[in-house]
Amino acid sequence: MSLFAGRLRNAIGLRSTARRSALSASARLLSTGLTDFATEEDEPKFLKAVEMFFDRAARYSDASEEKLKHIKSTDSVLSVTFPMDKDGKTVMIRGYRSQHSRHRLPCKGGIRFSSEVDLQEVEALSALMTYKCAVVDVPFGGGKGGIMIDPKDWTEAELERITRRFTLELCQKNFIGPGVDVPAPDVGTGAREMGWIADTYRNFNPQDVNGNACVTGKALSLGGVRGRTEATGLGVYYGIREFLSFPEVQQKIKHHGNIEGTSVIIQGFGNVGYWASKFFEANGAKVIGIVEHDVAAYSKNGINIEQLSLWRKENGSFKGFPDAQIIDRPMSLLEGECDVLIPAALERQIGLRNAHKIKAKLIGEAANGPITFGADEVIRKNGTIIVPDLLLNAGGVCVSYFEWAKNLSHLRFGRMNKRWDERSKGQLLALVEGNAGRPLSELERRQLIHGAEEHELVYSGLEDTMIVACNETRQTAIEKNIDYRTAALTNSINKIAISLTGSGSIFTHA
Repeated sequence: MSLFAGRLRNAIGLRSTARRSALSASARLLSTGLTDFATEEDEPKFLKAVEMFFDRAARYSDASEEKLKHIKSTDSVLSVTFPMDKDGKTVMIRGYRSQHSRHRLPCKGGIRFSSEVDLQEVEALSALMTYKCAVVDVPFGGGKGGIMIDPKDWTEAELERITRRFTLELCQKNFIGPGVDVPAPDVGTGAREMGWIADTYRNFNPQDVNGNACVTGKALSLGGVRGRTEATGLGVYYGIREFLSFPEVQQKIKHHGNIEGTSVIIQGFGNVGYWASKFFEANGAKVIGIVEHDVAAYSKNGINIEQLSLWRKENGSFKGFPDAQIIDRPMSLLEGECDVLIPAALERQIGLRNAHKIKAKLIGEAANGPITFGADEVIRKNGTIIVPDLLLNAGGVCVSYFEWAKNLSHLRFGRMNKRWDERSKGQLLALVEGNAGRPLSELERRQLIHGAEEHELVYSGLEDTMIVACNETRQTAIEKNIDYRTAALTNSINKIAISLTGSGSIFTHA
């Protein structure tokens, strides 16, 4: 097993459906306080910003105007409301599911539980999922869902009832299924909620032998895949590692190109932020700052990630953590000096109000849409490189793809070949020992003949996917003299256009 692999192992301790044109303008322009603090009033909302980024990239694509219109438009959106009892009172719950593109099936995208969920957010995120899947060659269309609740306000039993009822709505409207639409965890959800979704689907579709593949991000005991929990954070690490290795990046930001010694600030300490910080720390980076919603933790010498995590679990906050400076204005740390800034929280965290204050040399978008359209231009003009979300945070959907494939095959990765690989390596090693004239120690032998475990195969597949996608983005950026976000989107548009051409579009000439 390689040194890197060893380090990684050590780091692991509707009421109706409708076309978008039928949606009311007011519903699509809902905004949220948590995602507007950094933006000016006249900045475009999230969905509009995604469309503007698309239009900018479309100019460099090979797609016709007809195909561009097709790719940009959302296929369908489900909006549902249903009643739930809360402390003896009836509360109406609203949920959404957007299928942005069905050029490849199933659609794929997370389901989030947040009081900030609204229609335009779900639609924008589903569009990003379409482009994300294309840029990393995952054969899915883009989807996204959400329920407008704060999970902290509900008990576990109540959350289960809400999740199962929402799943029933998806089943009834044909918005879920292994070959139709496959949700995954997102903000406010995890393996527990995915298990409820899978169980509900199977109960209403008992004849579907592939029913377990209706959702990903499940617990291992329910058909999940090893490596899914840390996948997005690991993908962030792989992506930043690749971009720092590019000579033109090193020259522009005056960086040595190695992860070791690189200073990192991460916004968000949820699943993505936590695992990204773990992998950066395990490979020699100094995570000097972690930003949360209430406070931030900072140490110029680097923060011990596991100690900080344990402290927050025990105390509910970073407050009082003895080995770092606690900052009461947490968002100010986004403006701190560092080599790499990783926004890993919500969208629209860097807007025109704070873009000019960013001092990071490179920004890696681990969240979806953390930088607004206007802020993107300001930051790039100031010389900071942006590695875009649709590339950098694709680790989750990549490993979701692996889990989906595992569920369809009904076979754990490595089960068929692990022992064969070990025996083959053992036979080869015996020949080498004979020619070398000395036997290897038992430890050396075990390390050399070790057959890959499931999580190692998942890591390998994710690493290869990220390396290929990063280099494709780099090549397009160099060839067309454009920024990396535009390059990644251009590649996505071209791939989707080819897929549409190959499949044919019934009743249209697009």
